[in-house]
Amino acid sequence: MGQARIVTFDLLTYAGNLRNLDDLRNDPDHHFVQGDIRDRRAVADLFSRYQPTGLFHFAAESHVDRSIENPEAFIETNVTGTFVLLDEALRYYKEAGAGRGFRFLHVSTDEVYGSLSPTDPPFTERTPYAPNSPYAASKAASDHLARAYVHTYGLPLVTTNCSNNYGPFQFPEKLIPTVILSALEGRPIPVYGEGLNIRDWIYVEDHCDGVVAAFERGTTGETYALGAGNPRTNREVISAIVEILDRIHPAAGGESYGRLVTRVPDRPGHDLRYEIDATKARTELSWKPAHTFSQALEKTVIWYLENRDWWTELRGRYDGSRQGTGRRKEPGGQP
Repeated sequence: MGQARIVTFDLLTYAGNLRNLDDLRNDPDHHFVQGDIRDRRAVADLFSRYQPTGLFHFAAESHVDRSIENPEAFIETNVTGTFVLLDEALRYYKEAGAGRGFRFLHVSTDEVYGSLSPTDPPFTERTPYAPNSPYAASKAASDHLARAYVHTYGLPLVTTNCSNNYGPFQFPEKLIPTVILSALEGRPIPVYGEGLNIRDWIYVEDHCDGVVAAFERGTTGETYALGAGNPRTNREVISAIVEILDRIHPAAGGESYGRLVTRVPDRPGHDLRYEIDATKARTELSWKPAHTFSQALEKTVIWYLENRDWWTELRGRYDGSRQGTGRRKEPGGQP
């Protein structure tokens, strides 16, 4: 993708942070608009004002534990919000967008496919949907709406289903920043149950490259599963972070950060394993991840070490004393 004018539309709920856009503050080709994807008037105004050639739909409530505590916010944003975007995108496409080559890129998750057993093959685009959490169910519903708008109305749309992301700027309630920050602050590093749940980890820059590839080269109506082939148990991820911190940022007194690892009660309905077979994306989009897990994880740890002011400021927004159990302190919406 070459030079483009970008409009960022975001509600700025608890997980939103304008500081993430500091590098674009003086860029004339970037515009920030605060608003809610459930607000049809606001969405229609965006299309009218900016006449886009494409829409990347990342907006979602995404934290599984929060969906267990407050599923309504996930239905409102992930289902109703997606419907509003699709409907207004279709109206715009019919009126003006077709002539501008308009496309809609719908970003989803591998969690819509449910849980794999230890012997199951990885998810592919043909894996039946079997969501097990309110979050996953809300994203599955949004995927079905997106598909319907392609096949019923002809909206030029491509869907991606991605595995777990990690990297800079990730909100501190997610697993990898939770482990890093807990270690740096000398707090218990939480691990659910035995820590044997497996996730397929992809570095955020590789995910972004995959999304752009799907937007530019994906076939309308198709779905592309994006994964880096890095399945790790939660314990393996935590151990890798501890090893990096012990090596590049030793704790006072020389003790290993591993002493802080603490078991906590497991999440209700915790899916055992996710893993993606990204053959279709690699073949049809000529895309593949550029980072190994070990290299990118160390880059991520270093970023949090060098940007303590960024995450310190966010600490007051949620209860981070235990992984995933933070309570919302302001109304829901898309991060």
